[in-house]
Amino acid sequence: MNEESAARTRVEMVMATIRQRIAGRSLTPGARLPSVRSLAASMKLSTSTVVDAYERLVAEGAILSRPGSGFYVANQAAPFALAEAGPKLDRAVDPFWISRQSLEADVSDLKPGCGWLPPSWLPGESMRRALRTLARADGPALADYGSPLGLPPLRQLISRRMGERGIEASPDQILLADSGTQAIDLLCRFLLEPGDTVLVDDPCYFNFHALLRAHRAKIVGVPYTPSGPDLERFAEVVAEHRPRLYITNSAIHNPTGATLSPVTAHRVLKLADQFDLTIIEDDIFADFEQTPAPRLAAFDGLERVIHIGSFSKTLSASARCGFVAAKPEWIDGLTDLKIATSFGGGRMTAELVLNALSDGSYRKHMETLRQRLARTMGEVSARLKGLGITPWLEPQAGMFLWCRLPDGIDATDVARAALEKRIVLAPGNAFSLSQSATNFMRFNVSQTLDPRVFEVLEDVLRKTAR
Repeated sequence: MNEESAARTRVEMVMATIRQRIAGRSLTPGARLPSVRSLAASMKLSTSTVVDAYERLVAEGAILSRPGSGFYVANQAAPFALAEAGPKLDRAVDPFWISRQSLEADVSDLKPGCGWLPPSWLPGESMRRALRTLARADGPALADYGSPLGLPPLRQLISRRMGERGIEASPDQILLADSGTQAIDLLCRFLLEPGDTVLVDDPCYFNFHALLRAHRAKIVGVPYTPSGPDLERFAEVVAEHRPRLYITNSAIHNPTGATLSPVTAHRVLKLADQFDLTIIEDDIFADFEQTPAPRLAAFDGLERVIHIGSFSKTLSASARCGFVAAKPEWIDGLTDLKIATSFGGGRMTAELVLNALSDGSYRKHMETLRQRLARTMGEVSARLKGLGITPWLEPQAGMFLWCRLPDGIDATDVARAALEKRIVLAPGNAFSLSQSATNFMRFNVSQTLDPRVFEVLEDVLRKTAR
């Protein structure tokens, strides 16, 4: 055992001793702990070891430090009830339902309804190398605020990657954000006033609904087809409601998995120009594509289209980093807004993401991941069909299957019943503004491989159909 490990073990021994005395009531709430010197002498340890242990116990809330007086046992919180950790079965199935259930799920719970890959599917070793590189970086990378626009080398890399998809944007047209969600939030703050109308797809990513309601926008939906928004309804809605914004995915639509066609893209842009409509193109699933789909931003040249992306889905959801690409005059205003709301950029995370994207392994990781998702998509689709759950379409790429349940089955009822078995599902109406997806459900194929998912679905469908 090296010296560092031995020191850590000695500190942990002191902490365990104090915890045992508190648990055994020899040290009660409010009682003064032994002085550092006396405990060090009795345990034959250095005073620095005891100080380190006490400070860690303070950090975790077990004891309190009173300068000039010593350390005291903290008032203990009420015992944690295991039942409190369970899913909230009576919570309304609204745009927050899937997010709350997925984010608060225990590690042993199954999450076919969540929107991210399992940790084992992500490039963990690449992230570890990136962390080691970051640990050797100079002081500013670890301690200073980043510039409001964001780390220049990462913006340059994003600019090159966007160019591969036909989108021309200089690094100065790119603003880093903490995530794709924060990017949309900044844009809503920048472009919307309370009461403005915003157009979304129906169905669409459920958090668009929640975010727009937080900005007090009026939300209008347009049915989504396998090639993009229903053009006839799109034209009617923009003429009638004159929306300020349209928020959409063009490549690998969430939740349907559909892909925008060139014809639909051109028609949408013509209508946007005719009715002075700004489009936010959410492209966070770009790297999952086998073949690049049309991008509204590529056709438009970032005149009316604002392009956003992030790396949460392909690198790590813990390393939050997204970006906005827009015309220069908007980037200038967004930079001021970012300073007002979050001051400097998150430099450490940006450095970490840059290291992970630049070490040469990312492209190979994505090639392997796309192949794995394609195989899994076929497997999960076949198993769901065996239960009478039918995919709306077979996606060209990505992780989502948008499926119709057997006739007469309400997806919300199925989701509530599955949650009792610690399985988080994504019922269709959470994605639908018109609430017209009652018997639809979104499945994340990467999270739907456990046999228990299909066993519970089969059981719940049988009982619900009675």
